[in-house]
Amino acid sequence: MDKIKMTTPLVEMDGDEMTRILWQMIKDELLLPFIDLKTEYYDLGLKYRDETRDQVTIDSANAAKKYGVAVKCATITPNAARVEEYDLKEMYKSPNGTIRAILDGTVFRAPIVVKGIEPTVKTWKKPITIARHAYGDVYKAVDMKVPGAGKAELVFTGQDGTEIREVIHEFDGPGILQGMHNLNRSIESFARSCFNYALETNQDLWFATKDTISKKYDHSFKDIFQEIFDAEYKEKFDQAGIEYFYTLIDDAVARVIRSEGGYIWACKNYDGDVMSDMVATAFGSLAMMTSVLVAPDGTTEYEAAHGTVQRHYYKHLKGEETSTNSVATIFAWTGALRKRGRLDQIPELVDFADKLEKATIDTIESGTMTKDLALITTLEEVNAVNSQDFIKAVRANLEKELA
Repeated sequence: MDKIKMTTPLVEMDGDEMTRILWQMIKDELLLPFIDLKTEYYDLGLKYRDETRDQVTIDSANAAKKYGVAVKCATITPNAARVEEYDLKEMYKSPNGTIRAILDGTVFRAPIVVKGIEPTVKTWKKPITIARHAYGDVYKAVDMKVPGAGKAELVFTGQDGTEIREVIHEFDGPGILQGMHNLNRSIESFARSCFNYALETNQDLWFATKDTISKKYDHSFKDIFQEIFDAEYKEKFDQAGIEYFYTLIDDAVARVIRSEGGYIWACKNYDGDVMSDMVATAFGSLAMMTSVLVAPDGTTEYEAAHGTVQRHYYKHLKGEETSTNSVATIFAWTGALRKRGRLDQIPELVDFADKLEKATIDTIESGTMTKDLALITTLEEVNAVNSQDFIKAVRANLEKELA
């Protein structure tokens, strides 16, 4: 068969460790044989980020804005141990945080549901989509170690020179401090993204913060959501027969566990980070979770919602066999290809993305899967395979679909 032609490149953001190995396997086995793949490539591996002093991360985000669609591999956010391991010039910030700050928008994460992988929460029957705010809070925070006794103040100096001051704490000894921020315009974009996504997918929308404790910071999120909903979306939600409601984050957790799923749960940045991992794991695996950043200008960036699988990478370097789940990374590529196909009006590309996802799910449901899923599946006949053999099994099913 002739390869599917592309007219506009995807922005390709390569990553780190075991996911970088899977990235190349997926391209070699599942994409390049079937698509005349056009990408603008950026190496977000930690070594090259260090060489460019993280300029490559900024460049990749700006390229995503230029071309409209990006696909990203998992990347390392360095801590002190990583600085030493990679001999880094500095402890760089999260690449995801940098990209999200440039693109703004909202991250939508949903579990990939397959037969034989049952949720550990017995009441869950439908996927739960986490809508995670993608700007600010602890991901753009400034923090410091307090050396000893003294007074810590929060100070805002206006352009006209006026000051607003609040005492944070009177320290009587060493401690720690952190200051974080957000922007009204970013919260407004977050709210509209969530409301629009709820209407597009015809799902109820839940939103939760801790406004009873954070009476200005979290309460502002609550107020902005409600103002925009009342002014712009209430009538549309009523017509669609769907609901928006706000609740405290701790109440939301209790409701989620008792629910049957099938809604969008909107969370602030850190809450969404943690709760998406909880939802993904409870549905089966962190490697079975889609993730897409939707920016206000329509830019979309697809990625896997998990890390670089460091432990498997070290085994790989020793020449040992690994059984690493590549499903979320495959779905990052299919999401980006489908979006590119729709924007460029290439139905063959959209169809290919659909068939690759079906081939991936069919592979698992037929009993061939990586060890993480083999340990929890309810299927009786299971063929647990290594990383490469799983991708090859997906290719065999994909060729049947394409034929």
